[in-house]
Amino acid sequence: MTSNIARDDFQAFDIPLHEHLLSSALHATRHLWRRLGQIESSVLRDRLDAVEIDRPIYIAGLARSGSTILLEAIADHPKVATHTYRDFWSIFTPVWADQATRGLRHDGAPPMERAHGDGIMITPDSPEAIEEMLWMEFFDDLHDPLHSNVLDEDCKNRDFECFYRDHIQKLLLVRGATRYASKGNYNLTRLGYLLHVFPDARFVLPIRKPLTQIASLQKQHKLLRSAAEKHPRSVDYLDRVGHFEFGAHRTPINAGNTAEIEDIIALWEDGEEVRGWARYWSHLYGALADQIEADDQLREHVLIIQYEELCDHSHEALTRLFEHCELDDSEDLVDRYASKLHRPQYYRPQFDSTEQQIIEDETRAVADRFQSLANVATSLAGA
Repeated sequence: MTSNIARDDFQAFDIPLHEHLLSSALHATRHLWRRLGQIESSVLRDRLDAVEIDRPIYIAGLARSGSTILLEAIADHPKVATHTYRDFWSIFTPVWADQATRGLRHDGAPPMERAHGDGIMITPDSPEAIEEMLWMEFFDDLHDPLHSNVLDEDCKNRDFECFYRDHIQKLLLVRGATRYASKGNYNLTRLGYLLHVFPDARFVLPIRKPLTQIASLQKQHKLLRSAAEKHPRSVDYLDRVGHFEFGAHRTPINAGNTAEIEDIIALWEDGEEVRGWARYWSHLYGALADQIEADDQLREHVLIIQYEELCDHSHEALTRLFEHCELDDSEDLVDRYASKLHRPQYYRPQFDSTEQQIIEDETRAVADRFQSLANVATSLAGA
């Protein structure tokens, strides 16, 4: 018999039929909405030209690394605008959507635990990773694991860059903010391109010790696979919003080594989940370490946040976060978030000794490299 808790957990993944049909219609007509977004930009051109995009902030890390709490802390700063869950319905025309729905929105919706089941409470106005929908509209093969998903400084896409700049300016205009912040796991392979587009960007890269991060990744994957069986419409929603990290359509990010990705997919297909996740962890963070070590300019714009430090030494980690992002008057935010951060208490890794050794063997070299990079960054910050 399924417990009440299990039913409640999966209920969070239920997409009501009317929302599913509306989402399907919006997705089917997304090229039209893109054109409407361009018309919106033309109508608002004078107002948008007066909005400066100043030091945009990008939080990018493999899922389950603490990126959500970092986004929430930054989003609570009065100068910062982010996407929210509500923006899923109006990503292409944020100003017109805000004007049309301003009188219809009900403030003060009671918070509920998000579908991840990790204790993070959300409302429709909570910050969320939504902008991937824009990237998918303008770039082919972004989520094809058999092609490199890397966008570097040599990448050129004028249509996207114009639309994206306009979009950020619209969000700043609607929110009455001066700084934009985004969370996107897939931006791990786009840092060079983003720095080319925004030379003053700030990058926050969370990383977690492999053993606990892989345990969390595996737990989430199992949860979403089970949820998809009970609520299959949730799979369509995740596809449309650009979340392929877990579940029925799990797709690894190709950070430039297709042969390695093919090995990872083969491991997963053969049921070697732990080794597959461990190799994937090393694939992504190894490529990221290569990039940081090779690019002096990028390194100056990067802050590495270790998940364990964020939980155990929250005040110091959050202080460095706001200093790196150059967000002033953040002392109260640091105190508030530091008081509630701690390591997860709702689960513990359940790996046996063989699985622990697999994770150690697959990830040790890259983990050591990132520890060195984090130590250097901390030393420079304190100099």
